[in-house]
Amino acid sequence: MTEPAHLAAIRESYDTVAAAYAAHVKPPSELDPLSRAMLTAFAEVVTAADLGPVADLGCGPGKVTAHLAALGVPALGVDLSPKMVVLAQRAFPELRFVVGSMTALPFGDGELGGILAHYSTHHTPPELLPAVFAEFHRTLAPGAPFMVVGHAGNGEHTRPAHAYGGHPVSYTSYRLPPDRIAELLGRAGLVVTARLVQEPGEGMKGPVACFHGHGRLKRDHP
Repeated sequence: MTEPAHLAAIRESYDTVAAAYAAHVKPPSELDPLSRAMLTAFAEVVTAADLGPVADLGCGPGKVTAHLAALGVPALGVDLSPKMVVLAQRAFPELRFVVGSMTALPFGDGELGGILAHYSTHHTPPELLPAVFAEFHRTLAPGAPFMVVGHAGNGEHTRPAHAYGGHPVSYTSYRLPPDRIAELLGRAGLVVTARLVQEPGEGMKGPVACFHGHGRLKRDHP
């Protein structure tokens, strides 16, 4: 089966910038108070639910995964870029990191006790997001929490030629309206219980949207 072109572009780009990205991206402890609070709240919810391992999807160099683990979450990281996974495993050898795609997660049905997608879905073409969110629903235990955080906008997209110190990249970034993201999550069977839109501020190129919720309980299925 031929791999979708956007996955190849994402993998190649993040393999190329892996070391520079790891040096550039801030650890969660250095994020703004609101961003830190969202991660802390998610950690409290998944720990209280105690439904299984929690996957940090698009984990990159593993800094957010390690932050969740430090908050008591049984966290593991998944990333499409093998070089990112190597960097994450080297930095945090006590944690588990695996190579995988959000379009076909390496987990069984209902295996996960939580999913975090922290700035990791915006490279997916909008028409393919339903398949990604369906994978979230498939792999979450009934009622297990999820949190999706990322760039929002009015449907615009960008194709930078270089990033993170001038390294060549070939991915595209898409910025969808928060209402559209919420709609797609709901159509995939995920229940959005809260959303927060953070307006652009210092160091932010655009609004950021956060969605929190859970997978549907079995009795809610049609």
